[in-house]
Amino acid sequence: MAEPSAQHTMNASEMAAAIAQGTATSEQLVRACLQRIHERDSVVKAWAFLDPGRAIQQAQKADKHQAGGGDLGPLHGVPVGLKDIIDTRDMPTECGSDHFRGRRPANDATVVSLLRAAGAVILGKTITTEFALTGQRGTTNPHDAKRTPGGSSSGSAAAVADHMVPLAIGSQTGGSVLRPASYCGVYGYKPTYGRISRKGVFIISRPLDHLGVYGNSLRDLAMIADSLMVFDPADFDMQAPCGAALLDALNETLSSAPLKLAFVKGPPWALAEDHLEPVMQTYLRGLGERAQEVELGGIFDRALDAHSTVMDVSLWHNLSSYYLDHRDHLMVETQERVEAGRDISAESYVEATELVGSLNHAVDQLLGHHDAMITASATGEAPLGLKSTGNAAFQRMWTLMGVPTLSLPLMTGPNGMPIGVQLIGRRGGDADLFRVAKKLLGETD
Repeated sequence: MAEPSAQHTMNASEMAAAIAQGTATSEQLVRACLQRIHERDSVVKAWAFLDPGRAIQQAQKADKHQAGGGDLGPLHGVPVGLKDIIDTRDMPTECGSDHFRGRRPANDATVVSLLRAAGAVILGKTITTEFALTGQRGTTNPHDAKRTPGGSSSGSAAAVADHMVPLAIGSQTGGSVLRPASYCGVYGYKPTYGRISRKGVFIISRPLDHLGVYGNSLRDLAMIADSLMVFDPADFDMQAPCGAALLDALNETLSSAPLKLAFVKGPPWALAEDHLEPVMQTYLRGLGERAQEVELGGIFDRALDAHSTVMDVSLWHNLSSYYLDHRDHLMVETQERVEAGRDISAESYVEATELVGSLNHAVDQLLGHHDAMITASATGEAPLGLKSTGNAAFQRMWTLMGVPTLSLPLMTGPNGMPIGVQLIGRRGGDADLFRVAKKLLGETD
């Protein structure tokens, strides 16, 4: 059990266990997180909205419920941060944009309702780039304030990495969950498309938008994701059944069969930083025969362009009204991103979307011989400077396909900055991917 002064460093699973066992209260843990934020957020700048009094009231209510013998949800009393594109009835949701300054939604997003039902304390709203695109809002990397934390889920990843909150929700349309996880050195998970409801979330691309989660252990990711994977008919793209029983998968006895991982590079590797190849090869040598390189060519050569086409057309379709009517409210980066999709033809869009099925079929064939694919989570270490959020190339292909991906903080670059190991599974194979990750990490039952 962590000392009171270090309670903010506990991961979510430890916090939940401490609360359930009575060795810590939700109020103590929430206060510890708030103190950490008070000490560090002037540097990290992870939070868009924080009301300490409201957070403490939620924690006190959770403790009172427990003292009265009430049933405890899986996240009872555990603080969670929400990316500021997720509607909350009792906090502003401004989407990182001056255009939405002071916006107060009337209702919670579905994921917020599910978190409350699971007993979580909604600590506050984490900073996002404008409209979850690339316009940075000042968040820094907790490991080096001169470097980007990545985007667009910059505040969510940075807050978890700096132990301000043990869990946070982000979103990914290109690489906005896994890239920040890699840069900030935390665990990140983007589930199969359609597993977590986006009702009440600012949509920029319906075919590409995923909600994802951050934590400081694989079990943390499973714990929160299991609470969020509940079918919601209000999101027309949800898959039924959508639950993946990730904690159950982690609780299973590990198979004795050796892992068979396919190390893949593909088109994104052409954009890798010079230091990535030796770092990745060093890690792979440690895996020995468990990882074998497999070439991704053919239709995969078209995947990055296809993602760009779908993304750009979606941005023009969903955001052009803001661009045309309120351009003076928007950052220059946002204007340029929206403009990019204005003149793309319907033929190009259809061709891009029809590629998705072929890509998933090819992955299914590959994973008939391997347990999962493995590669880096980003092109390298977090870049210096806060203007750019980095390159999303190492996730865009998998986002287009809607397959589950994990980033595990297992590598270190030449400047001592974290680089994630990315595991990729087949569409719908989220539980299998967590089993592979558990085995890779060598976790015991």
